[in-house]
Amino acid sequence: MTKRESLAEVLGGRRGAVDASIPPLAFVAGWLAANQSIGIGAAAAVVVSALLGVFRVIRGGKITALVVSVAGVSAAALIALHTGRAQDFFLIRLMSNGASALLWAASIVVRWPLLGVVVGFVIGQKTKWRKDPDLVRAYSRASWVWVLLQYTLRVVVWGLLWWAGEVVALGVVTVVLSWPLVAATVAVSGVALFRSLPKDHPGLRHPRTSSDGLGADGPSTSTAASQTAPVAPSVEK
Repeated sequence: MTKRESLAEVLGGRRGAVDASIPPLAFVAGWLAANQSIGIGAAAAVVVSALLGVFRVIRGGKITALVVSVAGVSAAALIALHTGRAQDFFLIRLMSNGASALLWAASIVVRWPLLGVVVGFVIGQKTKWRKDPDLVRAYSRASWVWVLLQYTLRVVVWGLLWWAGEVVALGVVTVVLSWPLVAATVAVSGVALFRSLPKDHPGLRHPRTSSDGLGADGPSTSTAASQTAPVAPSVEK
C-alpha cells in the first residue's frame, strides 16, 4: 500500500486565504494614511479587492469569485461607513466565522461532518464516504479541529479586538488568521483524520461501502476482523 496523500494535498493551495487578507490591510492602510478616514479606507479596500479579482480572472480564475469578493468587501465598507466606526469593517468576518463555527458543530452532531462534505466534493466522491463508518467518525473528529482552531479562535480574537476598537491590530491579526491559520488547521485536522482511521484503511479516495461488507449496512471494521472469511485489503493509488 502506498503512502496516503495528506489533507493539504487533497484540499489544495492557500491562494484564497491569502487574497482574503489583502483588502483588510488596504482598508487599514487607507484609514491611517487619510487621518483615520473611513471613506478613504473603504475605497482603498474595494479598489484593491477589484484589482486582485481582475488579476485572478486574467490568470484563469472565475468571474463569480471576483463578484463575490468585491461584494463582500463592499458590504463590509458600507457597514463601517454607516456606523462611523472603522472596526465595523471587520464585523461581517466576525459574524460569518461565528456562524461557521455553529454550522460545522451542527454538521458533526447530525453525522454530516462538513470536512467530509468538502473533501468529497473536491475529489469527486460526492457522499460515498458516508457509507463508511470509519470515514464518518474520522471526518467528525477532524471537523472539531476546524470548529475550535479555525472559527472559534477567530471569533474570540477578532471579537476582543473589535470590542476594544483596535483597528490596526484587527488588520494585522487578519493576516495571521488567514493563510497561516488555515495551514495550521489543515495540518492538525489532517493528523486527527488519519489517526482516526484504522491502519488497514485504504484512504480517503477508497471508502469501504456496504458492498465490501464494511459499510453502513454491514459490520464495522472493528468487527470485520473477527469474521471467518477474510476481506482482501484494497490498494490505494
